[in-house]
Amino acid sequence: MNLARATHFDESDTRVFASPARTGEWCISGGFEFSNWSEADLAGKAKQAFTNGWLGVETGGRVSFVAVTRIEPAELERLTDLLARHFVTYYGAPSEAAARPVAAEELAQMADLCGDHDPNTLLTVTRELTDGGVREGYRAISPQEAGLDQFAVHGGED
Repeated sequence: MNLARATHFDESDTRVFASPARTGEWCISGGFEFSNWSEADLAGKAKQAFTNGWLGVETGGRVSFVAVTRIEPAELERLTDLLARHFVTYYGAPSEAAARPVAAEELAQMADLCGDHDPNTLLTVTRELTDGGVREGYRAISPQEAGLDQFAVHGGED
């Protein structure tokens, strides 16, 4: 099974998100955070998180790019527990036991999204407010094969 991990190419996420996700942490869309938002909520760093931020399950931070990666069943169980705890802490779920099925569903949706892509495929998310609520779109950037000459060091015998 595949899921996605936060990846960074530079320091920009530390400047554009109020709380950036940690490199390598497991991520989901996290669009549920914006379910009751309006245009008035879309300003500054909150707007950036809404527009193109994936949610880091471990920190609750946001990231612009995620990379598709294989996840082991035991790790998925741990993430389900973390996300259920997040729902209790930040969204008022009555208990972790009650939140666990919702957490499992969020992770399953992310796994479905990642299941169509090869490992190391980069994903981005975009969101917009519509009359029907939040609409998400995804873009995949396939991994490029790197030639040996990109890594070889060339030099003379001197």
